Amino acid sequence: MDSLRILSGLSLIFLFIQGCSSNNDQRVIYDIAAFYWPAYHYEPRLESIFPEKKGEWEIIYHAKPKEIGHLQPKVPLWGYPDEADPKVMDKKIDAAVSHGVNVFIFDWYWYEGKPLLEDCINNGFLKANNDRMKFYIMWANHNATSYWDAKNPNKDSVYFKGGVDRPAFNTIVDRIIKNYFSQPSYYKIDAKPVFCIYELKTFIDGLGSPEAAKKALDYFRKKTVEAGFPGLHLQGILWSALPSTLTGVPADQVRTQDIVLKYFGFNSLTNYCWAHLQNPDGDYEKWADASTNMWKDFNRDFSIPYFPNVTVGWDANPRFLTKTGYITNSTPDKFYKYIIKAKGYADEHKNQKKLITVNAWNEWSEGSYLEPDTLHGLKYLEAIKKALKEE
Repeated sequence: MDSLRILSGLSLIFLFIQGCSSNNDQRVIYDIAAFYWPAYHYEPRLESIFPEKKGEWEIIYHAKPKEIGHLQPKVPLWGYPDEADPKVMDKKIDAAVSHGVNVFIFDWYWYEGKPLLEDCINNGFLKANNDRMKFYIMWANHNATSYWDAKNPNKDSVYFKGGVDRPAFNTIVDRIIKNYFSQPSYYKIDAKPVFCIYELKTFIDGLGSPEAAKKALDYFRKKTVEAGFPGLHLQGILWSALPSTLTGVPADQVRTQDIVLKYFGFNSLTNYCWAHLQNPDGDYEKWADASTNMWKDFNRDFSIPYFPNVTVGWDANPRFLTKTGYITNSTPDKFYKYIIKAKGYADEHKNQKKLITVNAWNEWSEGSYLEPDTLHGLKYLEAIKKALKEE
């Protein structure tokens, strides 16, 4: 009898542990994916813009306030390190994952037949201890303009064209699959590697027609499957560079962005930042409310999943000689409120990945960053950590 009681007791303990394990397996997991601007290292092709060989750090520490009360320059708590150093990237990864940011979305560039600003990923992230964190690529296929150049008053000057033809795109596909999709830390949805395109219109124009662009994307899917994946998860950025027609002429019967996305086979959408949705000028909460109130429209208007975006702030004045509009009164506590709102949106959409994108990890030149500064320290990251603990 004693043996039976012992066995019975052990069985109950086992069932209890199994039940706890099952409950833990059912806990809600959110992927917090921060856009990463990889411009804080030396890039020889941009030396004319950043002659001190520090990358865009140069316009950060040279920034000046444009008026009384203007909080410039922004001062990084960690100084001005070289992100292409894996030890530097280790520190970033540690801070990110310990506060709930578990994905970096790297801006990735291709101009004139070769990549730009790729050392951040190749020499920094991929050589760091990156098994703690996922990443994916957003092809930032816009024109490279003097918007990056604080010394140039003409912000429309084009340094590199963002559009590519089919041979160039085939080269890009091979590079992305070989160098990035093959990495164990590459982010996937339903086992499919996620690839994001910033400007769909530029992509179409570069290929020459919607039909040619569709064939190019079909080729990308084919090559991804041949590489051993079940498919490609194609993500779009929702803003004015996402066209609502296929031809751009009045007779075109395609009149919605959703139909355009279906034609090309996109799988999901997100925003890059709220500055693409609402004019970035004035009070943070007004700007945030106006932007996040649009989520219900996106949910209604699109037949593919929309992943909510939360933006830290906005002040691109370091890139301008004269004053441009910027967001005021942004704080970690206010930012926390919108992370909670994004969690709510994710919870309501139970059939899609609980992915929330954030602008940005390090858009210092645009005043939107999670990295710690001397004003708030780690409080923006702590706001994410706190929000993720909320039931």
